Amino acid sequence: MNSILVAPAIMVGIGLFFGTILAIAQRFLKVDEDPRIEKTNELLPGTNCGACGQPGCLPFAEKLVAGEVEPSQCTVSTADAIEEIAEYLQVDAGSQEKLVARLRCGGGRLQANQIAEYQGFEGCRAAALVSGGGKGCAWGCLGLADCERACTFDAIHMNANGLPQVDTEKCTACPDCQAACPRDLFELVPLSQNLYVQCNIPLAGEAATQLCRVACDACGRCAADASPGLITMEDNLPVIDYSSGGEPRPDAVFRCPTRAIVWLEREQFQDQASRKAGTA
Repeated sequence: MNSILVAPAIMVGIGLFFGTILAIAQRFLKVDEDPRIEKTNELLPGTNCGACGQPGCLPFAEKLVAGEVEPSQCTVSTADAIEEIAEYLQVDAGSQEKLVARLRCGGGRLQANQIAEYQGFEGCRAAALVSGGGKGCAWGCLGLADCERACTFDAIHMNANGLPQVDTEKCTACPDCQAACPRDLFELVPLSQNLYVQCNIPLAGEAATQLCRVACDACGRCAADASPGLITMEDNLPVIDYSSGGEPRPDAVFRCPTRAIVWLEREQFQDQASRKAGTA
């Protein structure tokens, strides 16, 4: 009988011993959290989208209180909310150039050659895993709208040409579309960077244009026409270096035979003009 009671008594004693140690450790080793963190987190939008570069709103709030980031780095918050956070923390709101998602592909249904009809689970990732989709270009957009479904802010919609269209006003530069695209075609760039390459094919000449009519054929005319050092050709594609000091101008796109490099303001103007003409 005594042996039956000994084992539970020992376990209870051990539990009480370690419980006491933990209680003492918690009392003396406890790190008090700055109450401003909780308040700042409440002022943030709570989307946990990662657009600020942090894994969520709470880590961003912690860095705000520590003075390591500026309130304006939350691109989802309204201007009023940013000012409120800055006023609460008694810091400068800062300024952040707006970033937007851009797609490195202009080859939709009307431009990219179709070599097969994909039938299966309606998704880019599934098509890429099973057969690469129906397009002949192995580097272009698959057009099955994974990015549209993933966008938290309803900033991406598939257009009639089977390509994702980004609403730059709604886009907050969160990484949802980047994570969703199996071909890594989205990148986040400053809205002010109007010169953009809408192609990802690393081929040259007819090898590229046979796959897609708007593919870059690596002719190099954009690099020759741009400001010195602004554009270089790498792996048969133009690479734009905005830090080169060269002035970005629409001149660089004028002689492109396939319109693989675009001046986005002009493109937007033409899209608007086309829509107006269609409704006239």
